[in-house]
Amino acid sequence: MDLYNRYSALPKSAEIDARAIADHAQRARKYGAVIVSTLTVLTLMTVFSFNVKARPAPDSFADLVEKLSPAVVNISTTQTVKGPSGGFPKLPDGHPFEDFFKEFGNKDKNGEQRERKATSLGSGFVIDAKDGYVITNNHVIDGAEEIKVIFKDGEKLAATVVGTDPKTDIAVLKIDPKEYPLVDVGWGDSDDSRVGDWVLAIGNPYGLGGTVTAGIISARGRDIRSGPYDDYIQTDASINKGNSGGPLFNMDGEVIGINTAIFSQSGGSIGIGFAVPSELAVPVVAQLIEFGKTSRGWLGVVIQPVTEEIAEGLDLKDTDGVLVAGVPEDGPAFKAGVKAGDVILKFNGEKVGEPRELSRLVAESKVGSEVKVELWRSGEIVTKEVTLGELEKAETAMASASPSAPGNSDKVELLGMKLAAINDSMREQFSIGPDVDGVVVTDVDPNSEAAEKGIRPGDIVAEAQLEPVSSPDQMKERIAEIQETDKKSVLLLLKRGDNSRFIALKLNKES
Repeated sequence: MDLYNRYSALPKSAEIDARAIADHAQRARKYGAVIVSTLTVLTLMTVFSFNVKARPAPDSFADLVEKLSPAVVNISTTQTVKGPSGGFPKLPDGHPFEDFFKEFGNKDKNGEQRERKATSLGSGFVIDAKDGYVITNNHVIDGAEEIKVIFKDGEKLAATVVGTDPKTDIAVLKIDPKEYPLVDVGWGDSDDSRVGDWVLAIGNPYGLGGTVTAGIISARGRDIRSGPYDDYIQTDASINKGNSGGPLFNMDGEVIGINTAIFSQSGGSIGIGFAVPSELAVPVVAQLIEFGKTSRGWLGVVIQPVTEEIAEGLDLKDTDGVLVAGVPEDGPAFKAGVKAGDVILKFNGEKVGEPRELSRLVAESKVGSEVKVELWRSGEIVTKEVTLGELEKAETAMASASPSAPGNSDKVELLGMKLAAINDSMREQFSIGPDVDGVVVTDVDPNSEAAEKGIRPGDIVAEAQLEPVSSPDQMKERIAEIQETDKKSVLLLLKRGDNSRFIALKLNKES
């Protein structure tokens, strides 16, 4: 019996129920299709919403390049240098080849290299067409006696230096805007850029003139140990010698970086280039234009990272924060009561994880502003209010050091080091200042942890576990006290010249 016959054979009451069931089934199929269709649309919308955040690869950069290229310039510098010898031998007077080597080696009669004019090339970009400001790298124009800005059509204009900042490798030049119809570009927000975003570099590699390369942002926040404020954008867009000072653009045609350095063993591009982010560059450029120099905040502390051993020695739960290794007298931190051995956890409400972060936060703060510094000290959190000084003034005023007084003539061996009192002979032998206090390291076991951590003869141990030591006997007593606790290491404050740092050395029974 087919379905219809089975349905017709049902009793009347059953017929109504069966019709209802059939009707429900038909509606289910109808609404089911609608639901499936709706879910499909929602799924496509969800997928699309994820995709709209990521821009597709452009079919061509040509329109962007055509718009931006007029603002990108070549920087040509000239300076007087003494050239290399070139491997030419120094010949005695009257030698048959003397004149030959003098001509081709550019040497005088005494074999000394003559002064000559050297020319180098870099890149830059116009950031303000109205006033004629051009941005480049400091190392491009450093020491230059003559600077020329060369445009795409070959036009050359003389440039003067407005200001430079070696710490971020940024320089601002000025040209006369009346002499040439300038086109400028604007800054973008490097903080909005993401790893994987497309970028465009335009510059003057190897003196070839306007050259365009494209790639992506490979990484953010790179520290290449070139300065205290390293926060580079890494890109695989080809950057070579001569690209220095040129712009790194986003796909909106905004400058998000200043191409500055490359990582290469051959000297050519291997896809690892670095650009100063606009977030760091913009305030520096603004200060250079306004004042001709930078004006950075100064906290007045010598800092270092918190290692696991140091954290254990200070009863810290983790290595977050920055250890204060020294506090120069008359500096802002010293006046506010910050001490060596404190760990800075927050600066003006911002968490601090490493020295580089603190350096940038302080530098970006306004000179004369009052900031709150949260510290870890002896197992407690302490907050100090510090009025920031000016870093540039502090650097020029850094004169002579000044701690305290001599000790006795005893000598001890501790933790792989031979320690002695600071007397006149020690001061003369290791060039120790007349007012420096502590105990001097006279020898280091090459197989010891002290040697591994870079301690060397002439270093001064000023503190042991945050307490000053002024004699070898006092140092020995202090180590013995610490060994009686459950600490696995001792924190030593070492001084070397004008520098100081903390080092944690493991305790042992032989000590």
